[in-house]
Order: sequence, then structure tokens, then C-alpha cells
Amino acid sequence: MCEDDLMALNEIFTETKIKLMLGELTSTQIINVLSSQAMGRLACTDGKHPYIVPVTYAYDGKFIYGQANEGTKLRILRRNPNVCFEVDMMTDMANWQCVLVFGEFEELKGEESKKARDYLFSRVFTLMTSSTIHTHEHQVTEELDDSNRVKHIMYRIKISRASGRFEKK
Repeated sequence: MCEDDLMALNEIFTETKIKLMLGELTSTQIINVLSSQAMGRLACTDGKHPYIVPVTYAYDGKFIYGQANEGTKLRILRRNPNVCFEVDMMTDMANWQCVLVFGEFEELKGEESKKARDYLFSRVFTLMTSSTIHTHEHQVTEELDDSNRVKHIMYRIKISRASGRFEKK
């Protein structure tokens, strides 16, 4: 390709370039993103290595609630309760919203744990496997069961600050 061809392509690209808007989310938009999603990413660290995992969650306007079983995530969170939580909504690469929450992990017990589990399940279980799944080409040999999605430990993230960004075409 000669230099004239490259200049012509550059002019075409410049004339048809789509304008993108980048910006920060308002507090209302941050609340809307947190409230409308059920999957986020929880990041923590043992002091040496970062650790990030996808989690299902529910946001009640004050706390982010989740559940876990014993394992690496809980070991790290019990030692260092400082966390970062990320949620995003994406239509395509030029249309997205992302929220970052910084806060503190709190393991729940007793009545607080039961209330948190009830709230989480009222928000998330509606998204679980349907009992009316079509069996065509899906050899269902057992009753569908989401019980393995119930974890033993309930926790919440006490939010200290949150921010959000967006891109819109």
C-alpha cells in the first residue's frame, strides 16, 4: 500500500469516527449497577499475592452479601478483611459500566447469617436452574438440584467507598 492510499484511509476513518463518551458514574448510577447485577468479583490479598474470584451477591443499599465454603478465599479474608469488589455491565466494548467498591469483609453468624442468606437467596435463586428445562438433546437423568450452590458461610462487605466509570457510544 502506498503512502497516498494510507492517507486516504486515514481521512475516511477520521470522517466516520464514532464519538465515544467516557465518564464517572453518579452515586445513583453506582447503586443501580450494584442493585441490578448478581455476579461480581471479590478481590483480596494475603499480603503477598492478590486473589480474585467471581461470586454471586446481593446488594441491599448498605452491604454486599455473599456466601462461601471453607477454602482459600475464607482463609485470606479472615486474615485480611480489606477487600475490593468489582461489578460490571457490558453491552459491547464501547458501552459498559463498571463499579469498584472498597470495604471490609465481615463473617456473619446466627440470626444475621440467616437474614443474609434469606436476602441473598430471594435475589439469586430466582436465577438458578429452571425445573422446566427442556430435555431435548439434554439427557436429564436426575432431578435438577441447586443445593450444591448453597454454601455454609455467609458474609457481607461493609462498604467504605465506591466509584464507577462508564463508556457510551
